[in-house]
Amino acid sequence: MAASRRLPYRVADTIKGWIVDRQLMPGDRLPSEAELMARLDVSKGTIRESTRVLEAQGLVETRTGPGGGVFVCRMSEAKATALLSHYFYFQDVSIRDVYQIRLALEPELAASLAGKVGAEDLARLRDSLHSYAEPAGDMEGERQQHMESLRFHEMLAELAGGNPLLSFIIRFIVQVLSDLTVYRRLYEPGAHQIGPTGCRYHARILDAIEAGDAELARALMREHMLSAQAVMNDNEAQVQRGFLTG
Repeated sequence: MAASRRLPYRVADTIKGWIVDRQLMPGDRLPSEAELMARLDVSKGTIRESTRVLEAQGLVETRTGPGGGVFVCRMSEAKATALLSHYFYFQDVSIRDVYQIRLALEPELAASLAGKVGAEDLARLRDSLHSYAEPAGDMEGERQQHMESLRFHEMLAELAGGNPLLSFIIRFIVQVLSDLTVYRRLYEPGAHQIGPTGCRYHARILDAIEAGDAELARALMREHMLSAQAVMNDNEAQVQRGFLTG
């Protein structure tokens, strides 16, 4: 019984290998159900369950009606992020874990962008700073400033078009931090004015990027990460103390 349940997943892996070997692209159609049954020597039920596995993974889609069938599709970033987020949902991810990765990657991202960001993108990034330039007036404002300041880092990562892996990893890690901030209510201590502090760092980083000074951009981003980590660690400790004493 256990081997039977695993078979559709093995067949799904075989089909994925077949897609890669034949260099199929999004929109290309897979062989018919009957062809796959014959090629893989499995039942119709196994093929259909394997197709559902691939659909759940975001790799294929089934279209009905004339011209229908199973087609290769491009997994969206939202889908990839959701799958990874589900994996980490029950992991005890800490602020320290998140910043260990941010410290390794984001200074290098900032350095790589020096002198390579166009005027329009620089203007868009600078315009985004206004939403967290002043101290928040209440707890909801503090939460929103956390989110807006993290969005700045996502926007920077989106500009790393030459390295899609770096871009995706940074955006995913920023999303993890956003989720931790909300789920654990790490914005509630609210005494560090993280929005305005982040805004000042962001403005200086943009100045270095615009000037083409990779070393300064790297150093400023590293300093920013260390500063933000200290604040988040302190907020996390305060929230935990409040939980224990509440």
